[in-house]
Amino acid sequence: MTEDFLAYKVTGACKVEDFTEGRFLLLDKPYTWSSFDIVNKIRILLRHYLGLKKIKVGHAGTLDPLATGLMIICTGKMTKKIDLLMGMDKEYIADITLGGTTPSFDLETEINERFDYAHIRESEIQNALVGFAGVQMQLPPMFSAIRINGKRAYQHARKGEEVALQPRKVTFNELGLIGYTPPVAQVRINCSKGTYIRSFANDLGKALNTGAHLSALKRTKTGSYLLENALTMETFENCLKTITE
Repeated sequence: MTEDFLAYKVTGACKVEDFTEGRFLLLDKPYTWSSFDIVNKIRILLRHYLGLKKIKVGHAGTLDPLATGLMIICTGKMTKKIDLLMGMDKEYIADITLGGTTPSFDLETEINERFDYAHIRESEIQNALVGFAGVQMQLPPMFSAIRINGKRAYQHARKGEEVALQPRKVTFNELGLIGYTPPVAQVRINCSKGTYIRSFANDLGKALNTGAHLSALKRTKTGSYLLENALTMETFENCLKTITE
């Protein structure tokens, strides 16, 4: 399906029918934007520049607001392919900060407990990563969008309510340590759909007998789609302008 996405630059190559008939868009999600923000912005831009009163727009895999990187946006008839795209394996580069945990397992919440990490060596992190390879039962974070009793888990968590989450089967295809500059370990992760990298960061801290949280995350790949081919929001908008000029 790699030939179906619009990896054009600002050359006037895009056309109105590209979006009404349906195409994939590879976009580089900005920091702090939610996945909904991206979809909503794309819909607004298409309506504004192309005069489309109605246009289907959806995304093929959520990214947390504090994450950046590849998002696949589908328009028009291609929204029917979303489930297929969502099922593809994902690749990430994660910065995992040792020595402290947070309730959300990332920077959404403040550090609630600190641990010593002076004993951690690069070789120990590499050895710990080996233990995560393959199929794992992973407990989702409380600060997640999973529905429990009709509400999102994060809605319970923000009120201090404790609810039971069930572990889910996930697969880590590849795990590699890019580098370790204490207290931050940078890890490349290739994994299955539904894997929570925040939970992985928390679990890695436990495996190293310390605490840890996710301090940065970038999605670099979905299936065969690469971040290096993605457009920024600015480049995408400039492309739309070329249609109306």
